[in-house]
Amino acid sequence: MNTNVNQDVDVTVVGAGPVGLVLAAELALSGATVQVLERRAEPDESMKAQSINMPTAEALDRRGLLPAAEKVQREILERVGSFARTVGDRTPGEGRRAPAPRFTGHFAGMVLDADLVDWSDPDLVAHTAADGARMVPQRELEALLADHVARLGVPVRRGVEVTALEDTGDGVLVGTTAGTVRTGWLVGCDGGHSAVRRLAGIDFPGTDPELTGYQAVVDIADPEKLANGWAWSPEGVYRYGPQPGRVATVEFDGPPADVPHARLRSRERTPMAPVTLEELQTSLRRVSGTDVTLTALRATPTRWTDNTRQAAAYRSGRVLLAGDAAHVHPPFGGQGLNLGAGDAMNLGWKLGAVVAGWAPEGLLDTYDAERRPVGAWVLDWTRAQIGVLRGDAKSAALRGIMADLLSTRAGTTYAVKKISGVDQRIDLPGDHPLVGRFVPDLWLRDGSRLVDHGHGGGFLLLDRTPDGAFARLAAPWAGRVSSVSDGHATPAGVLVRPDGVVAWASDTTDVAGLESALHRWTGAPSPSPEHEPVR
Repeated sequence: MNTNVNQDVDVTVVGAGPVGLVLAAELALSGATVQVLERRAEPDESMKAQSINMPTAEALDRRGLLPAAEKVQREILERVGSFARTVGDRTPGEGRRAPAPRFTGHFAGMVLDADLVDWSDPDLVAHTAADGARMVPQRELEALLADHVARLGVPVRRGVEVTALEDTGDGVLVGTTAGTVRTGWLVGCDGGHSAVRRLAGIDFPGTDPELTGYQAVVDIADPEKLANGWAWSPEGVYRYGPQPGRVATVEFDGPPADVPHARLRSRERTPMAPVTLEELQTSLRRVSGTDVTLTALRATPTRWTDNTRQAAAYRSGRVLLAGDAAHVHPPFGGQGLNLGAGDAMNLGWKLGAVVAGWAPEGLLDTYDAERRPVGAWVLDWTRAQIGVLRGDAKSAALRGIMADLLSTRAGTTYAVKKISGVDQRIDLPGDHPLVGRFVPDLWLRDGSRLVDHGHGGGFLLLDRTPDGAFARLAAPWAGRVSSVSDGHATPAGVLVRPDGVVAWASDTTDVAGLESALHRWTGAPSPSPEHEPVR
């Protein structure tokens, strides 16, 4: 364990979960000096998100990590397939589905039928290249990202806790258990109980919890007593599968009694008292109405609530927040992991640009402006699922209506698009339908895709003009913009930000529009470019 902190760096990231690691990698690719501080001595082995959405998978793809993520999914599917075969002769429980060829997910325990999805929907068709990397659990994702930041030379200091901070105007003094750190910028990616958020004095308004949930992987003496999939009872909801031994319960009898109210101002993913086998068995028996017997824990279980909050500000001077430090909510659908990864991708290149000096600090204001609406939507999406999950008669009636809607092609397609993230859009200037969207799978004549040319970070410019007009115009920005020529086709030009968002696009030779977008997003051109565009 390395606890020797660097005393003077451009950016210090607090938290070595997926959000902190993604952010650190993006900062390193931008040329900033960065270190990660993590209070845990070892990686967190508890159960968390079991999948990622399309923007997260595509973020891995853009950095050359897609093959590693696809390998993880293949291994997961093999385990799920093995489990499905062992229960194939049993009566299906509510929500049971055979392993589907495409990832769909669920809404409040109602599994979305892949056969009902309109896979010809333009938004879904535009994002398929990373389909093989969606079922990547958080633990495996952290390991993959840890290797990524190690290759980039980013130090991760474990066993180091932040205890104080002072924004001096030109930097931040950070008190830690390993000494004082002087850093240009401090980013809290340290979860729902964020010390950075608390020390920075940033408010965390929201709604208090009403339930207690558990999830774990266990050995079960008599699994035949449980329905496969999601099942409701007067006492709550439980789920068995899709992986061997995986169980989850939800009880609407209030938050955990042993967790002080102060800790419930975040999603309770790291409880004060470890979850015991007896506690988990009691919950599962109560909710399932059976005397099922659990014999062993095979993964560190988690206890959580529906506490839902969003930081009053994502930035205070030179202190910023990302991931659960900025927003917490129930974990249904693994939306928190994906929301945090999106924060990190959005903030990474912007903070890197400010550190490099080619962008003003005002660029950081767009981080809060762009990510806050996405966060607010996720909070409401998960709140709605809690409303549908309750065991009372009103919620049961609402669940029936939602089940009807989700049994239709339009309803299922709508939900899958929302869960997958393919229809996310940022409000950016420009009339082209691609502007503000995540860049689709743009295949080039040589068989590559546009994103294959962006593994090193930076902006990507696709130039399909007959005479290379766009690439010539962007030449003075060559150190920040990589131009890729692809002959004459539509769209004629696309400028993609490092976070995968389309900043500008045109079906014509709109040189003036491109020049405006370059100045807006990539700063002033260099007098004499030092680097040639990447082809």
